[in-house]
Amino acid sequence: MANTSTAPGSSDEPVGSTTAQPLGRDERRVILASSLGTVFEWYDFYLYGALAAVISRQFFSGLDPTAAFIFALLAFAAGFIVRPLGAIWFGRLGDTRGRKKTFLLTIVLMGVSTFCVGLLPGYQTLGSLSPALLVLLRLVQGLAIGGEYGGAAIYVAEHAPQHRRGAYTGWIQTTATAGLLLSLLVIMGTRQLLGEAAFDDWGWRLPFLLSALLLGISVFIRLRMAESPVFERMREDGKVSQAPLSECFGQWRHLKVLALALFGLVAGQAVVWYTGQFYALFFLTTVLRVDATLAHILMSIALVLGTPFFVLFGLLSDRIGRKPVILGGLALACLCWFPLFQALTQAANPGLVQAQARAPVEVLADPMTCSFQGSPIARETDFTSACDLAKRALTQQGIPYTNVELPSGSGAIVGVGSREITPPNARLLPDRSGFTVESAQEIARFRQTLAATLIQAGHPQRADPAQMNKPAIVAILFVLIVLVAMVYGPLAAALVELFPSRIRYTALSLPYHVGNGWFGGLMPTIAFAMVAGSGDIYQGLWYPVVIAGMTLVVGLVALRETKDVDIYAKFLYWHPKGGLGR
Repeated sequence: MANTSTAPGSSDEPVGSTTAQPLGRDERRVILASSLGTVFEWYDFYLYGALAAVISRQFFSGLDPTAAFIFALLAFAAGFIVRPLGAIWFGRLGDTRGRKKTFLLTIVLMGVSTFCVGLLPGYQTLGSLSPALLVLLRLVQGLAIGGEYGGAAIYVAEHAPQHRRGAYTGWIQTTATAGLLLSLLVIMGTRQLLGEAAFDDWGWRLPFLLSALLLGISVFIRLRMAESPVFERMREDGKVSQAPLSECFGQWRHLKVLALALFGLVAGQAVVWYTGQFYALFFLTTVLRVDATLAHILMSIALVLGTPFFVLFGLLSDRIGRKPVILGGLALACLCWFPLFQALTQAANPGLVQAQARAPVEVLADPMTCSFQGSPIARETDFTSACDLAKRALTQQGIPYTNVELPSGSGAIVGVGSREITPPNARLLPDRSGFTVESAQEIARFRQTLAATLIQAGHPQRADPAQMNKPAIVAILFVLIVLVAMVYGPLAAALVELFPSRIRYTALSLPYHVGNGWFGGLMPTIAFAMVAGSGDIYQGLWYPVVIAGMTLVVGLVALRETKDVDIYAKFLYWHPKGGLGR
């Protein structure tokens, strides 16, 4: 390890110095170790998302299937919502106590809470206490991940040569995708080993329980890591911040940069990441009805092919700058999402496309009688009008439909090509507060008639693997991941370069986790609810398009290039419009 007395950032080293030496073998080993530990932590965090469909059945079986899945996604999102709190708490520890100690603590919290999910009894055993405990464990995971990313990114950046910072931190940017890939591989291996029935019953717990082994490896690795040379130099000089929260949030110059980092970088990056990886997987399995195992295999292949581009785009940003790479990725994502997901539908479920062209499905009704189908707390008995019953049946079968308005007071009709079906109106049946035997029978007959009509019209119940264009699916997923890499690859370097060393852990972590926790983490839930509410399987894409477009505009107008900033200059801060100042 380089002697800190001659480390970059010493008081006699000029701003913008390029004297940082390439990392030696020991330092590369340390950075690899930090990246590997972060992979394990992301594995823990994303297991839940990859198993959302199974978890909805295990912990939310008291709700109807659509509401249960949305609620399972909300429980997944709970971990994202509290990530900014973790960023504040652990960011303060990282700036006052050190980088190494802080993200050693975060990985212990993450590993223990993930292991406990694997032991948690389901709804059939504990009732409503079961999902409550699940959400609590998700909150602990969210707090832990809130302190993890900033520590790993800063640790690597503060070791890296100045003009290769994008390439080195690009390895950290691969860890989230690698963690997702690892979780998918473990899930697929467990499912194949046990069989579908056993996996859905109890085998889904094994990937969570495996986190105990990964936790042991990660703790062993991180105990052997040295502290960041930049933090060590600050500690020797007595310049460690004693109140990083006050410095971050009590000074307008820093608050401006925090806002710029959030709205000019991270918010757009977050929706690109979750659209290209998580929502693409949800879209395949939930909307297009592709078999979960096959979808995971295809996504895993695309992840393997796309992961090197995180480092390549980080390297490119060292040459041409962070701003053109990141904002260029945002622009391409906004332009490409709709055609890419339409192509994904054609490749994964061509029977659905053909059926929609041959026998399109319409719901004709007075819009005042139609409820929002994307409600996460709805029960089956909350949907009682003819319009609601029609849309609910179509949503639960994954059938896209269009809405046609009828005059006020009209009933509802489901059109399947030239055929018409009239759904019952449970509000006119004996018990409006719930379904009596008579109303339940009416609804069951309608659902059976609708299902038979859809089959006769050629609407597939599941995606047919024999009709799929699997190479095209992998190619589309690969393009989505390359867009993710383009935006995410240079991000760690850009964020590190925005903030001074004294408050870097706190200042970097907060916008990153607000952006990824709130804008990104809620993306699958919001998008799925938009699809369920509108009947348009592409409706959910408008959410990431709007957020990424906003970030693109803010970044173009307000963001300055940061690649030549000397992060070792401890007393410098970055003006969003004026470069470096004191």
